[in-house]
Amino acid sequence: MPTQTIGPRTLGPVSDLERHLPADWWKSLFNSLYLKTDGDVVEREENTVEEVELLIKATGLERNDRLLDLCCGQGRHSLELARRGYRHVVGLDRSRYLVHLARRRATQAGLSAAFHEGDARKLRFPPNSFDCVAVLGNSFGYFEREEDDVAVLKAILQVLRSRGRLVLDVVDGEWAREHFEPRSWEWIDENHFVCRERALASDRQRLVSREVVVHAERGVIADQFYAERLYPRGRVFALLEQVGYEAIRDHGVLIGGSDRNQDLGMMARRLYLTAQAPRKTEPAVRKGPQQGAVTVLLGDPSLPDPVKRDGCFNPEDIDTTEKLKDALAELDEYRFTYIDNHASLVSTLRSEPPEFVFNLCDEGFNNDAFMELHVPSFLEMLGIPYTGAGPACLATCYNKTLVRGYAQALDIPVPLETYSNPDDQAATIPSTFPALVKPNQGDSSIGITQRAVVTGPQELMEYLQEIRQVVPNRPVLIQEFLSGTEYSVALVGNAGFGFRQLPILEVDYSDLPAELPRILSYESKWLPDSPYWSTIRHRESTANEDTKRKLYDYSLLLFERLGCRDYARFDFRTDANGEIKLLEVNPNPSWCWDGKLNFMAGFAGLRYAELLVEILRVARERIEVSPRAATAGSTSATRTTS
Repeated sequence: MPTQTIGPRTLGPVSDLERHLPADWWKSLFNSLYLKTDGDVVEREENTVEEVELLIKATGLERNDRLLDLCCGQGRHSLELARRGYRHVVGLDRSRYLVHLARRRATQAGLSAAFHEGDARKLRFPPNSFDCVAVLGNSFGYFEREEDDVAVLKAILQVLRSRGRLVLDVVDGEWAREHFEPRSWEWIDENHFVCRERALASDRQRLVSREVVVHAERGVIADQFYAERLYPRGRVFALLEQVGYEAIRDHGVLIGGSDRNQDLGMMARRLYLTAQAPRKTEPAVRKGPQQGAVTVLLGDPSLPDPVKRDGCFNPEDIDTTEKLKDALAELDEYRFTYIDNHASLVSTLRSEPPEFVFNLCDEGFNNDAFMELHVPSFLEMLGIPYTGAGPACLATCYNKTLVRGYAQALDIPVPLETYSNPDDQAATIPSTFPALVKPNQGDSSIGITQRAVVTGPQELMEYLQEIRQVVPNRPVLIQEFLSGTEYSVALVGNAGFGFRQLPILEVDYSDLPAELPRILSYESKWLPDSPYWSTIRHRESTANEDTKRKLYDYSLLLFERLGCRDYARFDFRTDANGEIKLLEVNPNPSWCWDGKLNFMAGFAGLRYAELLVEILRVARERIEVSPRAATAGSTSATRTTS
């Protein structure tokens, strides 16, 4: 446990540990000797990785979330988060020595986490500064009075945004009270050993510890006392509720790991809890558009879905929906309700017409992708305003051959391509191989597996038979395989109102096994056991300015000509000579937290909730200025610069 050098003398036998305990032992105790005595736990990389992964899983932490690592020590959690790409991490600790060490380690590793000295009871950050505050590594309960622990929880609540998350990693008080070791000793390195004594305080609410650190040749180098409050699980819940936290959850226990595997003390078994700040009346750091009721339309999880793995909604799909709801819950400006029952969808819309619809039903009516356009059609017939593309745009973009024709009319390069009808008994052999075989209608990479790239006529005929079993009665495209860089462009906005051009995304195939074709196949989106799932990465594009300009120009032309609205994604790839060619247009691209659109928003510094509220904002702007056009499915023929 924590240690401090107090001189070479020892007090000798002590009958009452509590009588020798300084009230503010924590002020000067955490120094270089602490990292020796406790280094087997707090400097152990495996522990840090496990604890950070649990933090991310328990909170749904996003790369652009603002996180405060409170009582951060030497910054091990902050640095691991920064190493994983989290951009806004701040650490705060009382120990000047540990804060300086954290800063030095961040500089040496080239990581952007910031570290400050400060008192956890009196945080000097503005209200609503953080999306998440984490108190990790058993850093809660050091103070002599419980009121000071309550002050910490209140200070955290003040700096959390509305619905922000608190993470608390604290000793399992009930277990520790019954299982602490009264005496132990262990070697901490080749020259030092530590002897420990422990006893319950007179009120049995704190465990008082003594450490005598001895050098093999120089003798005693430290004799110090410290204590921690033993909070039972129920008492922690009660304190959190008393302060005003909501949605308190127990995520089980953390079992400490040690390189020495001897006396783990307070780190042996800890509770891992999360709680949520209440909805605050004051606006969050970034204010969205005007308040209103919004109905969110989604796919129906009770129905089959032929696109998804095993033809149905999976646990990861349910988790994705929950992450969406958590993100939308941050938007205090709106009141959200959800509809995902397609059996009663039309009657519900007719009998209880919503004020405004956030149309995220990209699965299509009854989870039939051919009927994606039916959902906005229902809304238009009922005069209900909604986000995203209209029926005509969806119908056009679902047919890749039609999109190709629009692109050619706009002088946007497209791949060489052969069209094969469903009843063709033989394919027209393309002039070049390798070729990519894919359905003319389809999304989510249905019908495009790792065998979709064919290198000759025999492979082509075999895959044609296979694809016609997966997606029968659909035309098939035999397309020039583009072997160059793959890009995605996202636009948020509308013609006549201006566009937000999110940073361009590149697909990184560098870790994909060499024998597999470089494509975003069905396996990459739906099969977690596939190397496509685990090795393909998305990164911000490093293309030169001329390439970026072309990509944005092509995308703006297509957005307006095809009649996209509010947001859309455009996928391109270069051929072997570096020429950019259009792959497809996605007028209602995936809204998922782990989809390309949110990746690009992250490159721009937007959190998931901020992307969603931006889509709502531009849709409402479009509808309020031109209400008759809000439910017009016609395409636009006028080019507007942004």
